[in-house]
Amino acid sequence: MHWSNVVLGAIQRPMSLRDPNPSRRDHPRRVAIVLSNPAVSPTTGWPIGFWWAELTHPFYVLSEKGYEIEIFSEKGGKCEADAISDPRDPSGYQASDLISMGFVNTPSLVKRVEQTRKAAEIDVSRFDAIIVAGGQGPMVTMERSPDVQRKFVEFYERGKVACALCHGSSILRYARLSNGELLVKGKTVTGFANVEEDFADNAMWGAGMLSRDKHVQPWRIEDELRKLGANYVQAGLWRGFAIRDGNLVTGQQNFSGAETAELVAATVGL
Repeated sequence: MHWSNVVLGAIQRPMSLRDPNPSRRDHPRRVAIVLSNPAVSPTTGWPIGFWWAELTHPFYVLSEKGYEIEIFSEKGGKCEADAISDPRDPSGYQASDLISMGFVNTPSLVKRVEQTRKAAEIDVSRFDAIIVAGGQGPMVTMERSPDVQRKFVEFYERGKVACALCHGSSILRYARLSNGELLVKGKTVTGFANVEEDFADNAMWGAGMLSRDKHVQPWRIEDELRKLGANYVQAGLWRGFAIRDGNLVTGQQNFSGAETAELVAATVGL
């Protein structure tokens, strides 16, 4: 019998031989990633959901560091990604995203997206951080996701890392502390920038996919968070960027997944 068959037969689950060299092997770090359930955009009428890179890039970075990751959504069950976030999409918009390409072609990983657990089932005591991934879906679903809002605030108030990426920062429009104050008030944060919303709108108008009296998003992260008393910052059009304010971590957009995950890991510690 070939030696590889012997080794593989002894392995009970998929694993990497790479040693992430954690400081505490008896207590692996754990992260809950929350995806948007499928929805329909009220402005475009298109089916919307989460964005692949905002799951796969944090997943890759944190997995390489030895973190254990579980995937959740408000309602649980199968989640759907925004079509153009798929590197296989005919548009070619994300064709260079090799990390997502690897994920979507790994059945065991795709299964985890198709079988998400309900956010209400997140046991905050078991996790070190929560990451709310973006995509077009959260702009619609976060308002009616009280369990995600509640868990996000629980992480924050217990001193654990509460993180939102790209349009996942829409949760900050609704998340309120136990004293009733908005979590985002007075915090330095980022999220999908107005300059990026302008780019998206112009692209859709130029392609004839939207009339010029319509916008891709029903509201804007930058405008709304400023209105709510946040110190909103950004690094420029499509720049990878994340920022931390205490144990609140936010990432700018879909090209910021790695930066966001690295900042989460640095805040949690190895």
